[in-house]
Amino acid sequence: MVSMTMTSHGRPMTRAELDALPDDGRRHELIDGTLVVTPAPRFRHQTMSRNLLLALSRACPGDLRILFAPFDVALADDTVVQPDLLVAPLGQFTEKELPGAPLLAVEVLSPSTRLIDLNLKRARYEAAGCAAYWVLDPEAPSVRAWELRDGAYVEVASVTGEETFHAELPFVVDLTPADLARL
Repeated sequence: MVSMTMTSHGRPMTRAELDALPDDGRRHELIDGTLVVTPAPRFRHQTMSRNLLLALSRACPGDLRILFAPFDVALADDTVVQPDLLVAPLGQFTEKELPGAPLLAVEVLSPSTRLIDLNLKRARYEAAGCAAYWVLDPEAPSVRAWELRDGAYVEVASVTGEETFHAELPFVVDLTPADLARL
């Protein structure tokens, strides 16, 4: 279940109000001033995230860092997201957040976040200038990938099962959805 709310005053929520929320163990994101609260991910989701982290870590150059949720990515004052995985240059991180778009944002689909990840978040990453956006589906193992070209996302891959996704951004790596979904 996803909960989406504005502030109690009917106006968009701000970053300061997001930061003042108590830690309740759920993921809190702010998208265009709307608070999005999601439950903890399921087992298959976390398995795919872990397997992707391991695969990316083997190929990641030393000047880049891979982080996994929860970690804030501040795209704007009214938009703070927590991608399941992100890749950015080490020098761009602060102790608290990544201010601005990462090189790569990855979302692993959950029943509660599928539409948000495929539509709303993809549009916000695109508008913020995130060079690559990937969406992984653990239920029907697949990877869809977009790259930013002339300010707009272009789908560069849609692979399933044993097919291989050859990524160029943010670094060269080959991924197979079936391997990423292995328990």
